[in-house]
Amino acid sequence: MIPAPASFSLLFAAFEPPVDPDREGARRWAVEELSKSQYASAKPGWIDGLWNQFLEWLRSLNGDLTIGSNIGVPLIGALAVVLIVGAVIVVRPRLNARKKESAEVFDGGATVDADAFRRRAAAAANRGDWHTAVVEQFRAVVRSAEDRTVVDIQPGRTADEAAEQLGCAFGAAGSRLENAARLFDGVKYGKATATPSDHAAVLALDTDLLSMKPDFARQPGNRLAVPR
Repeated sequence: MIPAPASFSLLFAAFEPPVDPDREGARRWAVEELSKSQYASAKPGWIDGLWNQFLEWLRSLNGDLTIGSNIGVPLIGALAVVLIVGAVIVVRPRLNARKKESAEVFDGGATVDADAFRRRAAAAANRGDWHTAVVEQFRAVVRSAEDRTVVDIQPGRTADEAAEQLGCAFGAAGSRLENAARLFDGVKYGKATATPSDHAAVLALDTDLLSMKPDFARQPGNRLAVPR
Protein backbone atom coordinates (compact mmCIF):
# COMPACT_ATOMS: atom_id res chain seq x y z
CA MET A 1 0.00 0.00 0.00
CA ILE A 2 1.34 3.45 -0.92
CA PRO A 3 1.44 5.71 2.14
CA ALA A 4 -0.60 8.89 2.00
CA PRO A 5 1.37 12.14 1.55
CA ALA A 6 2.42 13.75 4.82
CA SER A 7 0.22 16.78 4.17
CA PHE A 8 -2.93 14.62 3.93
CA SER A 9 -1.91 12.66 7.01
CA LEU A 10 -1.57 15.88 8.97
CA LEU A 11 -4.85 17.18 7.57
CA PHE A 12 -6.80 14.10 8.61
CA ALA A 13 -5.06 14.14 11.98
CA ALA A 14 -6.11 17.75 12.49
CA PHE A 15 -9.77 16.85 11.98
CA GLU A 16 -9.73 13.61 13.97
CA PRO A 17 -11.98 13.92 17.04
CA PRO A 18 -9.98 13.84 20.26
CA VAL A 19 -12.33 11.17 21.69
CA ASP A 20 -14.58 8.47 20.28
CA PRO A 21 -17.94 10.31 20.14
CA ASP A 22 -21.40 8.90 20.35
CA ARG A 23 -23.92 9.42 17.56
CA GLU A 24 -25.10 12.84 18.77
CA GLY A 25 -21.56 14.00 19.42
CA ALA A 26 -20.45 13.06 15.91
CA ARG A 27 -23.43 14.84 14.38
CA ARG A 28 -22.86 18.00 16.45
CA TRP A 29 -19.14 18.04 15.71
CA ALA A 30 -19.74 17.76 11.96
CA VAL A 31 -22.39 20.51 11.91
CA GLU A 32 -20.28 22.91 13.98
CA GLU A 33 -17.16 22.36 11.88
CA LEU A 34 -18.87 22.68 8.50
CA SER A 35 -20.85 25.75 9.60
CA LYS A 36 -17.72 27.84 10.23
CA SER A 37 -17.75 31.15 8.37
CA GLN A 38 -14.53 30.58 6.44
CA TYR A 39 -16.08 27.61 4.64
CA ALA A 40 -19.38 29.34 3.94
CA SER A 41 -17.83 32.61 2.72
CA ALA A 42 -15.31 31.04 0.38
CA LYS A 43 -17.17 28.14 -1.23
CA PRO A 44 -18.14 28.66 -4.89
CA GLY A 45 -21.79 29.25 -5.69
CA TRP A 46 -22.37 26.03 -7.64
CA ILE A 47 -22.01 23.86 -4.51
CA ASP A 48 -24.20 26.07 -2.30
CA GLY A 49 -27.23 23.85 -2.71
CA LEU A 50 -25.39 20.61 -2.05
CA TRP A 51 -23.62 22.14 0.95
CA ASN A 52 -26.84 23.42 2.51
CA GLN A 53 -28.62 20.12 1.90
CA PHE A 54 -25.85 18.21 3.65
CA LEU A 55 -25.93 20.58 6.65
CA GLU A 56 -29.71 20.27 6.88
CA TRP A 57 -29.41 16.49 6.76
CA LEU A 58 -26.88 16.55 9.59
CA ARG A 59 -29.11 18.81 11.68
CA SER A 60 -32.03 16.42 11.13
CA LEU A 61 -30.16 13.49 12.66
CA ASN A 62 -31.45 14.01 16.19
CA GLY A 63 -30.85 10.42 17.18
CA ASP A 64 -33.37 9.12 14.63
CA LEU A 65 -30.93 7.26 12.37
CA THR A 66 -32.52 4.19 10.89
CA ILE A 67 -29.15 2.49 10.56
CA GLY A 68 -27.30 0.97 13.48
CA SER A 69 -25.21 3.22 15.68
CA ASN A 70 -22.07 1.26 14.86
CA ILE A 71 -22.52 2.28 11.20
CA GLY A 72 -24.14 5.70 11.62
CA VAL A 73 -21.38 7.40 13.63
CA PRO A 74 -18.49 6.33 11.37
CA LEU A 75 -20.56 7.25 8.31
CA ILE A 76 -21.22 10.77 9.59
CA GLY A 77 -17.58 11.18 10.54
CA ALA A 78 -16.36 9.94 7.16
CA LEU A 79 -18.73 12.20 5.24
CA ALA A 80 -17.76 15.17 7.38
CA VAL A 81 -14.05 14.56 6.83
CA VAL A 82 -14.53 14.24 3.07
CA LEU A 83 -16.46 17.50 2.87
CA ILE A 84 -14.05 19.32 5.19
CA VAL A 85 -11.08 18.21 3.08
CA GLY A 86 -12.91 19.40 -0.03
CA ALA A 87 -13.74 22.70 1.66
CA VAL A 88 -10.10 23.24 2.65
CA ILE A 89 -9.01 22.58 -0.93
CA VAL A 90 -11.54 25.17 -2.15
CA VAL A 91 -11.10 27.70 0.66
CA ARG A 92 -7.30 27.92 0.86
CA PRO A 93 -6.60 29.26 -2.65
CA ARG A 94 -9.56 31.64 -2.45
CA LEU A 95 -8.43 33.03 0.91
CA ASN A 96 -4.86 33.34 -0.34
CA ALA A 97 -6.15 35.26 -3.34
CA ARG A 98 -7.98 37.66 -1.04
CA LYS A 99 -4.77 38.44 0.79
CA LYS A 100 -3.45 39.96 -2.41
CA GLU A 101 -6.43 41.99 -3.50
CA SER A 102 -4.19 44.96 -4.28
CA ALA A 103 -0.59 45.03 -5.42
CA GLU A 104 2.17 47.60 -5.71
CA VAL A 105 1.59 50.60 -7.93
CA PHE A 106 5.18 50.99 -9.09
CA ASP A 107 7.57 48.37 -10.40
CA GLY A 108 11.18 48.41 -9.25
CA GLY A 109 13.77 50.44 -11.11
CA ALA A 110 14.42 54.07 -11.82
CA THR A 111 12.07 56.68 -10.40
CA VAL A 112 10.37 58.98 -12.89
CA ASP A 113 8.08 61.93 -12.37
CA ALA A 114 4.36 62.12 -13.08
CA ASP A 115 4.82 63.74 -16.49
CA ALA A 116 6.91 60.79 -17.64
CA PHE A 117 4.08 58.43 -16.70
CA ARG A 118 1.62 60.67 -18.53
CA ARG A 119 3.74 60.56 -21.68
CA ARG A 120 3.90 56.78 -21.47
CA ALA A 121 0.13 56.59 -21.04
CA ALA A 122 -0.48 58.92 -24.00
CA ALA A 123 1.89 56.94 -26.22
CA ALA A 124 0.17 53.67 -25.27
CA ALA A 125 -3.26 55.17 -25.95
CA ASN A 126 -2.11 56.39 -29.39
CA ARG A 127 -1.18 52.85 -30.37
CA GLY A 128 -4.34 51.36 -28.87
CA ASP A 129 -2.60 49.66 -25.93
CA TRP A 130 -5.28 50.43 -23.36
CA HIS A 131 -3.83 48.05 -20.79
CA THR A 132 -0.59 50.03 -20.60
CA ALA A 133 -2.40 53.34 -20.92
CA VAL A 134 -4.53 52.64 -17.83
CA VAL A 135 -1.60 51.36 -15.77
CA GLU A 136 0.68 54.30 -16.61
CA GLN A 137 -2.08 56.86 -16.14
CA PHE A 138 -2.90 55.59 -12.66
CA ARG A 139 0.78 55.67 -11.81
CA ALA A 140 0.78 59.29 -12.95
CA VAL A 141 -2.03 60.00 -10.48
CA VAL A 142 -0.07 58.56 -7.57
CA ARG A 143 3.30 60.00 -8.56
CA SER A 144 1.72 63.43 -9.07
CA ALA A 145 0.47 63.35 -5.48
CA GLU A 146 3.97 62.41 -4.33
CA ASP A 147 5.53 65.16 -6.45
CA ARG A 148 3.13 67.66 -4.86
CA THR A 149 3.90 66.19 -1.40
CA VAL A 150 0.21 65.46 -0.88
CA VAL A 151 1.46 62.03 0.20
CA ASP A 152 4.97 60.94 1.10
CA ILE A 153 6.89 58.62 -1.16
CA GLN A 154 6.13 55.13 0.14
CA PRO A 155 7.92 52.12 -1.38
CA GLY A 156 5.56 49.19 -1.86
CA ARG A 157 2.40 51.31 -1.74
CA THR A 158 -0.54 49.38 -3.19
CA ALA A 159 -3.29 50.80 -5.35
CA ASP A 160 -5.80 50.42 -2.50
CA GLU A 161 -3.50 52.27 -0.10
CA ALA A 162 -2.97 55.03 -2.65
CA ALA A 163 -6.71 55.44 -3.16
CA GLU A 164 -7.32 55.56 0.60
CA GLN A 165 -4.59 58.10 1.24
CA LEU A 166 -5.49 60.32 -1.70
CA GLY A 167 -9.16 60.02 -0.78
CA CYS A 168 -8.32 61.57 2.60
CA ALA A 169 -6.71 64.52 0.81
CA PHE A 170 -9.24 64.87 -2.02
CA GLY A 171 -12.54 63.91 -0.44
CA ALA A 172 -14.65 64.87 -3.46
CA ALA A 173 -12.75 62.37 -5.61
CA GLY A 174 -12.80 59.51 -3.11
CA SER A 175 -15.10 57.15 -5.04
CA ARG A 176 -13.33 57.86 -8.32
CA LEU A 177 -9.99 57.05 -6.72
CA GLU A 178 -11.34 53.75 -5.40
CA ASN A 179 -12.71 52.87 -8.84
CA ALA A 180 -9.38 53.74 -10.46
CA ALA A 181 -7.50 51.58 -7.95
CA ARG A 182 -9.77 48.60 -8.62
CA LEU A 183 -9.33 49.13 -12.35
CA PHE A 184 -5.55 49.28 -11.99
CA ASP A 185 -5.43 46.06 -9.97
CA GLY A 186 -7.75 44.27 -12.36
CA VAL A 187 -5.80 45.32 -15.43
CA LYS A 188 -2.26 45.04 -14.07
CA TYR A 189 -2.54 42.02 -11.79
CA GLY A 190 -5.81 40.39 -12.82
CA LYS A 191 -7.47 39.40 -16.06
CA ALA A 192 -9.50 42.54 -16.68
CA THR A 193 -9.46 44.03 -20.17
CA ALA A 194 -8.91 47.78 -20.40
CA THR A 195 -10.96 49.92 -22.75
CA PRO A 196 -10.62 53.45 -24.14
CA SER A 197 -13.27 54.62 -21.68
CA ASP A 198 -11.27 53.15 -18.80
CA HIS A 199 -8.25 55.19 -19.78
CA ALA A 200 -10.40 58.28 -20.31
CA ALA A 201 -11.78 57.94 -16.77
CA VAL A 202 -8.32 57.73 -15.17
CA LEU A 203 -7.02 60.55 -17.38
CA ALA A 204 -9.94 62.76 -16.32
CA LEU A 205 -9.24 61.90 -12.67
CA ASP A 206 -5.58 62.83 -13.09
CA THR A 207 -6.50 66.14 -14.73
CA ASP A 208 -9.12 67.00 -12.11
CA LEU A 209 -6.82 66.24 -9.18
CA LEU A 210 -4.24 68.65 -10.59
CA SER A 211 -6.78 71.47 -10.29
CA MET A 212 -7.91 70.48 -6.78
CA LYS A 213 -6.43 71.82 -3.58
CA PRO A 214 -6.10 69.09 -0.93
CA ASP A 215 -8.66 69.63 1.81
CA PHE A 216 -7.92 66.62 4.06
CA ALA A 217 -11.58 66.61 5.01
CA ARG A 218 -11.48 62.93 5.89
CA GLN A 219 -9.46 61.47 8.74
CA PRO A 220 -5.86 61.34 7.47
CA GLY A 221 -4.55 57.91 6.60
CA ASN A 222 -1.00 56.63 6.81
CA ARG A 223 1.90 58.76 5.68
CA LEU A 224 -0.05 61.83 4.57
CA ALA A 225 2.22 64.82 4.20
CA VAL A 226 1.62 68.54 4.39
CA PRO A 227 0.93 69.83 0.84
CA ARG A 228 2.90 72.66 -0.67
